[in-house]
Amino acid sequence: MDFLRLADEIISGRRLGREDDTDSFITADLDELLKGADRIRKALCGDHIDLCSIINGRSGRCSENCKFCAQSAHNCTGVDEYGFLDEETILDECRHNAEKGVHRFSIVTAGRTLSGADFDRAVSAYSRMNESVDIELCGSHGLLTEEQFRRLKEAGVKRYHCNIETSRRNFPNICTTHSFDEKTACIKRAQAAGLQVCSGGIIGMGETWEDRVDMALTLAELGVDSVPINSLIPIKGTPLEELTPISEEDILRTVAIFRYILPTADIRLAAGRNLMEGCGRKAFLSGANSTITGDMLTTSGNGIADDTAMFRGMGFDIGRRQK
Repeated sequence: MDFLRLADEIISGRRLGREDDTDSFITADLDELLKGADRIRKALCGDHIDLCSIINGRSGRCSENCKFCAQSAHNCTGVDEYGFLDEETILDECRHNAEKGVHRFSIVTAGRTLSGADFDRAVSAYSRMNESVDIELCGSHGLLTEEQFRRLKEAGVKRYHCNIETSRRNFPNICTTHSFDEKTACIKRAQAAGLQVCSGGIIGMGETWEDRVDMALTLAELGVDSVPINSLIPIKGTPLEELTPISEEDILRTVAIFRYILPTADIRLAAGRNLMEGCGRKAFLSGANSTITGDMLTTSGNGIADDTAMFRGMGFDIGRRQK
């Protein structure tokens, strides 16, 4: 297959689906594939890099048994455990990120869902951030109801994060306390409430290339707006602790495949950027156009100043978007 020609067809409006020959992505010449993905990114997304940051609003003691996760109560990782943070801590971190030029900020909470007083605290924090900080707000609080999504939207949240993690086939190998269908139903509820959706997954968990392609196709079918690609950092005390970290070539091929299948979405590098040379520099020339950043993160890679310097040096636009 001529992947540069395919890139031009996608720029002209073609969209790939399950009826197409996606197996050829797996064996394609990597340089040609990356060049085509970057061509699509430039034409359909431009040169703006979208920066987001998160705060861990509630940590540990999660009831779900996701094999990759340090915060699962089923895994023995020694992770910090605490209840929902006070609003001032959240607001201070939000302001810090806005002042540094980050475009989006999200509270992320451990657990199957967020409910009761903790959900009310989250809504209050979002409302105050929306009123006082010039930044786009996102949320990540598990499997919420449509009414909860409406409350988040009223509080100023624009985008909701709910990873599908992997393919439908592989999902039961990763988690059995909730299902793939529960994930996709949550995404559809968020969209029905008028929220954009950020959903992706983790690569390097023992899945096949076919699983990665299938995940991309599912996300395209769901119509998500932002796709975080995490590379597994094996954590001691989890069932995946002995896995060998994924190679940079495999990360780059995955990023490019996702750009071909999701040509207008934000392809967002998340955890594992530090597995690549230059903290993923080449990936932003291979289809990626957004990333998680932050001065409190440990698994994504660079801090905010490092990222902004790198992107400016590469000629990307990282100016603040209007709220």
